[in-house]
Amino acid sequence: MTELPESHPGPSGTQPSTDLDALLTGVHSQLATDLTPEGRVHSLLQAVLTIGADLDLATVLRRLTEAAAGLTGARYAGLGVLDENGAFSEFIPVGVSEERTELINRFPHGKGILGRPQRDPTPLRLSDLRDHPDFSGFPSGHPHMISFLGVPIQVRDEVFGNLYLTDKTDGNEFDAEDEAMVTALATAAGVAIENARLYEETRLRERWLAASTEITTRLLSGADTKEVLGFMAGQSREIGGADTAVILLPDRHARGHLFAEIADGPVAQEILGTPVEIRQTLCGWVYENGEARTISDLREANCPMLTHRGYGPGLMIPLGTPGNTRGVLLLGKLSDRAPFTSTTSRMMHSFSVQAGVALELAEARRDTERLVVLEERDRIAKDLHDVVIQRLFASAMTLMSTMRLITSPEAEERMQRTIDELDGTIREIRSTIFALQNPPNRKDTSLRGRILELSENTANSLGCHPGVSLDGPIDASVPDETGEQLLAVLGESLTNVARHARATEVHVSVSVDEPGAPGRPTSLTLTVTDNGIGLSEGGRRSGLRNLDERARALGGDFSAERGDEYGTILVWRVPVPDDGSDHTEGL
Repeated sequence: MTELPESHPGPSGTQPSTDLDALLTGVHSQLATDLTPEGRVHSLLQAVLTIGADLDLATVLRRLTEAAAGLTGARYAGLGVLDENGAFSEFIPVGVSEERTELINRFPHGKGILGRPQRDPTPLRLSDLRDHPDFSGFPSGHPHMISFLGVPIQVRDEVFGNLYLTDKTDGNEFDAEDEAMVTALATAAGVAIENARLYEETRLRERWLAASTEITTRLLSGADTKEVLGFMAGQSREIGGADTAVILLPDRHARGHLFAEIADGPVAQEILGTPVEIRQTLCGWVYENGEARTISDLREANCPMLTHRGYGPGLMIPLGTPGNTRGVLLLGKLSDRAPFTSTTSRMMHSFSVQAGVALELAEARRDTERLVVLEERDRIAKDLHDVVIQRLFASAMTLMSTMRLITSPEAEERMQRTIDELDGTIREIRSTIFALQNPPNRKDTSLRGRILELSENTANSLGCHPGVSLDGPIDASVPDETGEQLLAVLGESLTNVARHARATEVHVSVSVDEPGAPGRPTSLTLTVTDNGIGLSEGGRRSGLRNLDERARALGGDFSAERGDEYGTILVWRVPVPDDGSDHTEGL
């Protein structure tokens, strides 16, 4: 079918009765005796039974269109389903081959003659639609048509859609008998359409409810939020009849933008990470106002992530409630598909509100769990500092005071070794206390935190988690430039170990030595040891030369030696001038 100009009722444009029995009586009275009225009425009733035998709305509409063409002998038939704006949300053609369909550049939208039944719900017959003064021609690739019969389909006093027939196969015009037959068929089909529509809405509501329950259950049971949002996007795309679903979330570090964090559909990977401005975009308006919006063309929403990929109709739903929106769910259809219906929008909105509430509850639960963990870490750190370190320190002091009572050189050496080990243990515990007070999931931009993060990030390439010991006022004493050099040296050292050492144990030590005399600078020392195969004689040393050059540039020195039994010991030491301030890092 095509867009046709608006016209006026034909010679038989009287308003038919809406009562099916009266219509069937009228059909009997209008059919000519030589056309076997009993046979045509039987065909009509058979068509009504066939249409009502299925509860799938798409099947009911297709059968209705085919039945109308069969009863009247029409070459072409079409059924346009109206949306809330009076345009076609769907158009079902019959009699047009697939090859011909591909040549038609567009299908009707409910204008001209095709839009008349919803304004004046009466049948319309034309002997030659081309003679009408408002006729503007056919779209490119559309078959030419002459005679025309249009009948509205009403469901509970509401025009659901329009049924159109053109060009009888015998070459005759549509007559009053055809009009009566199609009108009776459309009236009876209204009941079947209403049943199918209610059944479809019920099924959709059940699917939305099941998806919403699943999302709530997953979130509140501790499932990963990103995984749940991915499930939500997939369900929304499938149930909502969309081609692509995108979840846009704000980024606190890039204010003024929403980002495509989750996507589902054929272009999902191409969309991820795409930013959308909050100002002057429809997605941003939905996010700020908490109201859903349906749009027939996403170009009007300033949404280039989909429009330049051939998408047209869109539906934007806020995640959450007005004033507390967590993000936006964007559904898109390809440009040749019908816009989203108001029913889909209402169900999606209810679904997204519940999902938003569940997201908020899940976030609150995670915050509570994190708070409990942080409080427990602080308690452990406090116990280590106030109890364990103090006892170890007291033990070391006791041993030191006992040494003057020892006369055996061997016993004195063992005692000193024990004191040194206690001192090292105290330093290890202090590093542990710092790590407890700065957990990995808390972003730490201090030099200590960056050293720990860099060491942890190399665990996969090393094949083991390196031990890290941090001692002294590292954050307070080390300038930014020296700290950057330290991180570069540490990264290169660990990379060399991963590539060449074949080690199963790696230890990193960073310390700042306090000045021993006025005017003597503080010393920053990085030591990296491993239990690998050690330095090879005559091997490549380009990486080690880089470390040495970095040390000399800062007035320091670097050494790389084999261990006493195995492995390698790298020592990178540079001076750090003392600014005279108090650098005590109290615990």
